[in-house]
Amino acid sequence: MFKKLKGRENGQAMVEMALILPVLLVLIFGAIDFGRICYYSITVNNAARIGVRVASVGGSDTAINAAVHNSAVLDETVLTIQIDPSASLRSSGGEVTVALSYPVDLIAPLINVIIPDPFIVNADFTMRVE
Repeated sequence: MFKKLKGRENGQAMVEMALILPVLLVLIFGAIDFGRICYYSITVNNAARIGVRVASVGGSDTAINAAVHNSAVLDETVLTIQIDPSASLRSSGGEVTVALSYPVDLIAPLINVIIPDPFIVNADFTMRVE
């Protein structure tokens, strides 16, 4: 009787694939989300650095906003820009800070159990006003 069962392995590969495929897909999409978060983190950091550089050489708040928006391919409707202090309070030798916040929507299911969805990428830079 056991010899009959031992020789029958017709659906074994399909069962193994059905068990492993969901785990494999979560790992692949998790790696993609991790790469997207790293990309947006670098992009937001560079945009904040460019914005604070414009502010440090005497740029207005609208010039800072324009420099940030032109330097990065980000959705402007969800990008938050904070400039401290405002243009009227900046003086030579003082410091200016530009802080950016950008939400990154996750595409992988079940990853939001580990990290929040959307994942907020923050960057802030401070320079001395010239």
